[in-house]
Amino acid sequence: MKKIKRFAGLLLSIVLISILFTACGTKESGDTNNAGNETAGSSEVSSEATSKETAAGDTSKGELTEIVVGATVEPHATILNSDAVKNALAEQGYSIKVVEYSDYIQPNVATEDGSLDANFFQHVPYLDDYNKQNGTNLKAVANIHFEPLGIYPGKAATIDAVADGAQIAVPNDTSNEARALLLLEKAGLIKLKENIGLDATINDITENPKNLDIVEIEAAQTVKVLQDVDLAVINGNFALSNGLSASEDALLVEDTASDAAATYANVIVVKEGNEESDKTKALVKAVTSEETKKFINDQWKGAVIPVF
Repeated sequence: MKKIKRFAGLLLSIVLISILFTACGTKESGDTNNAGNETAGSSEVSSEATSKETAAGDTSKGELTEIVVGATVEPHATILNSDAVKNALAEQGYSIKVVEYSDYIQPNVATEDGSLDANFFQHVPYLDDYNKQNGTNLKAVANIHFEPLGIYPGKAATIDAVADGAQIAVPNDTSNEARALLLLEKAGLIKLKENIGLDATINDITENPKNLDIVEIEAAQTVKVLQDVDLAVINGNFALSNGLSASEDALLVEDTASDAAATYANVIVVKEGNEESDKTKALVKAVTSEETKKFINDQWKGAVIPVF
């Protein structure tokens, strides 16, 4: 009798458990159906949003439209990769991809062929010279900052220590070479034709009392040959990317009130026809924000100077 009661109790337990699992299974199926309805609804909203997309950044699904910008490492890529720029772009529906270059040629090539939406590494005189030499018509759309060129010590520790026949490396492109020669004149090492200004070349040297050997090389190489020459005149971005500071390491730098500062602001450049594109407008707005200006001032403390 006890065995029968025990069996009956066991059977009752099995029945109750079966009922319980059946109820749970019914509830989960209902939840799954609801989830399916929510997904379908989201899909309908997404489809509608997609149909309304324009060239501007699309934030309807939380997705950002990518802007691809070529830049030399310092300070250009650092500025573009800053939270100040990224946040300002995200607010407009964009993200940024920065492609870093170590020369002054390829960023313009890639901008012209459409591989880049924009580039950021050069000033207008260099851009004008590049366009003239290559038959392109790239356009500057915003002035961002000025990087003073500096005379940096190589074998000679000071300007006064420069010996007769010393070698001095300068950038070989037209615009930067003129700046370098004017800086060497300011240092008292050479004299140039009167009022030649930013058109100066080595052919305009009228006095060279120490018979200096002015070595013309590609701008990116000036910092690399520093230990092999007595002095080198180096662009600010290449100095920064190699651990040199215009405010701390240079023997002499360009004056921020000079013609060079007014003329050689670094600019954002795009292909002709893209000057008013949504991507260009968003990029310029982000890079010229007050937050970006503060970042530049805090980061470089005068070695890079915002001009917007």
